Amino acid sequence: MIADKNDPRYKKLRDYLKEERIKRGLLQSDLAEKLGVHQQMISKIESGERRIDVVEFICLAEAIGIGTQDAMRILEKS
Repeated sequence: MIADKNDPRYKKLRDYLKEERIKRGLLQSDLAEKLGVHQQMISKIESGERRIDVVEFICLAEAIGIGTQDAMRILEKS
């Protein structure tokens, strides 16, 4: 079965990305600017309104300044 956006691991990933963004003092608008997207897209990702694919995940992690493997370890513990 493929997880939908309500899968607890997906929420855990969103929460982790948001927490790391905030820890680094980045606003949603800062992250959006780094990625060349609108701030609303970051908001929709963080709220769970929009899913991200694996390539978007890598781009988000790099823009935030975290390792993708660190984020994946968070999910493996679920």
